[in-house]
Amino acid sequence: MNTRHPNEARDAPTRAMGVLALELAPGTGIDVAALPPPEAARLASLLARDLAALVPDAGKLDFCLAAAHFDPAEALRAGWPLHRRLDELHARAPRGDGSPRIMAFAADAQGDVPLPLQCDPALRGGQLRVLPWLFAGDPARVAEVGEAFETLLLDQGMAQPDTALCAQDAFDTRIEHARAMTAHDLAAMMALQYENAGLAPLWPVIETALLAPGETCVLDDAPEPLLHYADGEARIALFTPDAWRARYAAGDDDCERLRRRFAQFEMRQKQFAAVLGAHGVPVLFEQAGTP
Repeated sequence: MNTRHPNEARDAPTRAMGVLALELAPGTGIDVAALPPPEAARLASLLARDLAALVPDAGKLDFCLAAAHFDPAEALRAGWPLHRRLDELHARAPRGDGSPRIMAFAADAQGDVPLPLQCDPALRGGQLRVLPWLFAGDPARVAEVGEAFETLLLDQGMAQPDTALCAQDAFDTRIEHARAMTAHDLAAMMALQYENAGLAPLWPVIETALLAPGETCVLDDAPEPLLHYADGEARIALFTPDAWRARYAAGDDDCERLRRRFAQFEMRQKQFAAVLGAHGVPVLFEQAGTP
């Protein structure tokens, strides 16, 4: 499944951006929303070291880590809000002497999590959690480092054992795999997961919202719901039973089968709406045939 490069998004931060993806062991979760400053600083230092070992020029740039975990869908929203917040925090930080800095944004001294680092409570239960990171500095070097990561991280992004152990201990959980990946890698991985989950028809809509929010995308492929994305929102067409039958089940006279199929269709509409909502796409339901 093709996924466009995140730099194609017109409002993406001009930074080399990615995530530390933590695959939790089955049956486990994370109760710690964000790390306290000491643990956050250690994890950021180890991850920065791992990434600079792959692309040495990354060590000449500022590295920023949000030491809070999110659902992957929260990292794949129009405008890249998590990375934009991280970019804004970096911009407000003291400049220092110009030397490359490693910066971790974490819970405050009282253990409270500031709003930019709070995950969506409705999306806290997944087995894959991501910590956003980015490199900032000289634009030309950032671009070169970003392109190098696009080439390398998919195959070589596994975190070093001490980095993975640091994340596991700090979040007090069990982690099966810890891997650094670019935002593009994360999008490609999610596209594959959605394909495996039977949600492939919906990915072009998510991709458009993520990478080209000013464009339109139409899903018009029976038996799937009719959906139109434009102006930053998705509109899902509602059908009366008779209208649905005329469009999706013409010639079927089995009333019981039609009832089951229509109920499944409505469940599919709700599923699409829930997935789009997780990616921050507003969803409107409109009666078919209305403007």
